[in-house]
Amino acid sequence: MSDQTAKYLDTFPTWLRSLGDDAEHLAALLGEPGLSPAAAQAVAGGLNYLFKSLDLIPDGIDDIGYLDDAFVLRVAADLAMREDTGEADAEKLRAIGRLANDCDLLRDYLDKDYARLESYVTGLKKGAARGRTVDDILANESIRTEFLSDVRGFSKSYESPSFSREEKNLIKLKAFFDAKLPK
Repeated sequence: MSDQTAKYLDTFPTWLRSLGDDAEHLAALLGEPGLSPAAAQAVAGGLNYLFKSLDLIPDGIDDIGYLDDAFVLRVAADLAMREDTGEADAEKLRAIGRLANDCDLLRDYLDKDYARLESYVTGLKKGAARGRTVDDILANESIRTEFLSDVRGFSKSYESPSFSREEKNLIKLKAFFDAKLPK
């Protein structure tokens, strides 16, 4: 097993364990005054992905079912951090910056498929989940409040799945992304 493979097998389970907290950190940034519309769209799109009924990897698949959610939140954080974060709270930005920095490992792991994932996450700002679009979430305070409540509910009820430290999980994960990401 290569050092890089070992790094993925060590890191991805930690991302699964932190998924609920990561969602909470992104949700906290969503309400920040001065956050640019483009950064807010990236954050809302990434969070809304948690509630899509048809995501890239079905949540029930052992070991890897929630890794697409963890990947999407990181890419959304990276997209948001590239935008004007305005007067957003520095502590909240550090938490989001940590997620964005994880994209370096994602780029290495996904290689040519990373650009496809980034394009997919960018497109989430035009999608909907549970009948809520990103524009609805950002423009309507009552929808945003309900959405943020749903994110907190997800965070509190989320239970990290196991992740076997086996290379076959990395192969299966890549196969899903290759098959499901728009070409």
